[in-house]
Amino acid sequence: MKGTLLLIVALGVVSPAGVALSGLIQDTGSPNKDIVDTAIGAGQFKTLVKAVQAAELVDTLKGKGPFTVFAPTDEAFAKVPREKLEALLKDKRALTAVLTYHVVPGKVMAADVVKLESAKTVQGQPIAIVAKDGKVTINGANVLKTDIICQNGVIHVIDAVILPPADKE
Repeated sequence: MKGTLLLIVALGVVSPAGVALSGLIQDTGSPNKDIVDTAIGAGQFKTLVKAVQAAELVDTLKGKGPFTVFAPTDEAFAKVPREKLEALLKDKRALTAVLTYHVVPGKVMAADVVKLESAKTVQGQPIAIVAKDGKVTINGANVLKTDIICQNGVIHVIDAVILPPADKE
């Protein structure tokens, strides 16, 4: 599942790990809005917001946190076959597992993400992080935008919905 937010191009940014982030788009977000309100305000996370509501995770993601959310855009969700997406939205347990697999506890900024090879998600399973040739992927999903600061964490936008290992089949 993919998600996009407001666009501010970050040119020539190099992470402490030496990975150029020049191809990534950064946004300062709104430190006065929580993760849910930031996603709603962006207008490009309608499916993600709908899924968060269906899983009854709104209050959690509006909570104190901090959280790091790898947020798929509506375009990312559009890649999921419609029947699979509709079934997922009706299965609260499976939907919660998929959504919490996109969330890492704590506030992990892009400069820190590129230093990691993996991170344990709220769902419990780790995600694989690869920083190479100026690009960062999360379980193969491209990171499109980074460091969208929210009151209770940070959002990094990805171009695909990532699935916990048990859900890949």
